[in-house]
Amino acid sequence: MKNLSLILLAAAIAIIPLFMWQDSEFGGADGLAEEKITAIQTDYKPWAAPIFEPPGGETESLLFSLQAAIGAGVIGYVIGTVRARSKRDKS
Repeated sequence: MKNLSLILLAAAIAIIPLFMWQDSEFGGADGLAEEKITAIQTDYKPWAAPIFEPPGGETESLLFSLQAAIGAGVIGYVIGTVRARSKRDKS
């Protein structure tokens, strides 16, 4: 029960800001790259569209950070598991 409540709390901390700050502005590398391409070739049209458009730039940064944290957790888990397995096999 304790673990489930901690997981729900972590999910709420990640999801609530998505709805609190609707009109936030923050430019990233994608926007700058599109500006540069448009300056070079004025008739440029993107060939792909985003599946989900977050409400603001800070939200996009939050999602990117969350993705990085999850990835780091998975990599750390795999490294720890492999290391523990190799120690167990040596003894």
